[in-house]
Amino acid sequence: MSRIGKQPIVIPAGVDVTVDGSTVTVKGPKGTLSKAVHGNMSVEKDGAELKVSRPNDDKLNRSLHGLTRTLISNMVVGVNEGFKKELEINGVGFRAAKQGNQLVLNVGYSHQVFMQEPEGVTVEVPAPNKIIVTGFDKQRVGQFAAEIRKTRPPEPYKGKGIKYANEIVRRKEGKAGKGGK
Repeated sequence: MSRIGKQPIVIPAGVDVTVDGSTVTVKGPKGTLSKAVHGNMSVEKDGAELKVSRPNDDKLNRSLHGLTRTLISNMVVGVNEGFKKELEINGVGFRAAKQGNQLVLNVGYSHQVFMQEPEGVTVEVPAPNKIIVTGFDKQRVGQFAAEIRKTRPPEPYKGKGIKYANEIVRRKEGKAGKGGK
């Protein structure tokens, strides 16, 4: 039995969950999310809890059990609390700024990089070398943070680039020169 899949999802106060066949809709103070779950998985609402179950122990059903439960749990957490990803910019002259709903990055190219905020995601720039991406959909927040990082990933020699706040960049030693004349 899936250790994650068999755990019930607790629905906090202020969050409304509707199960309509294979579609689960979650409404909360931050927004509304809807997800169509796989036909083999069944989701039942039992008071203030949601339970995900599978019909049998086939390999596909076992793999979908924990996944379905986690996706629904992330929807409940997202509409109630939201998700946040922090990025840091390292490098001389590298900086970020916000213009309206666009993120402007100066990361060592001959031009500025403009990135439009996706729907349901907000970007804050509290300092020129710090970016905070927040939203209620975990997938959108993570995807946009990954797209920002992709504009200039951290390089291992000087550590310049955009990295997640909790990411550790493994540093490499530079080229050793010829000793002597």
